[in-house]
Amino acid sequence: MEKIIFLIIVCFVFFMTHAYATEDSTHLVSLENMSKRCNRNSVVVSHGQTHPLPNHIPTYTVHITNICPSRCSVYGIHVKCGWFSSTRLINPKIFRRLGYNDCLVNNGHVLPAGRTVSFMYSNTYTYPMDVFKVSCA
Repeated sequence: MEKIIFLIIVCFVFFMTHAYATEDSTHLVSLENMSKRCNRNSVVVSHGQTHPLPNHIPTYTVHITNICPSRCSVYGIHVKCGWFSSTRLINPKIFRRLGYNDCLVNNGHVLPAGRTVSFMYSNTYTYPMDVFKVSCA
């Protein structure tokens, strides 16, 4: 399942970064020219359950990917994450909770277009995550 989601993201990035023909086929419209600016929709969060820890606590893998169609880099990615916590240690430079519903990705550093930050966490239940803030490089 995880590989399928990643493949879908890669295909989407490929489609969004290439030109397509308009209906009348008299000219090409570049998606790059349609969207010069990035926004919070330039970053997607996908996650799913993986094999549990030996103590049977469920484990989840999270992928945070920059799919900016104009090949923009983003930084300062903040994700809504509730009271996120994990029984498994996560490198705080990759993902950390700053406060309720505010988790910082990649220590606030640049995430180039097409790149993904991934980590695993474990808890008795999953945390819904959604990007709510990014800055454009």
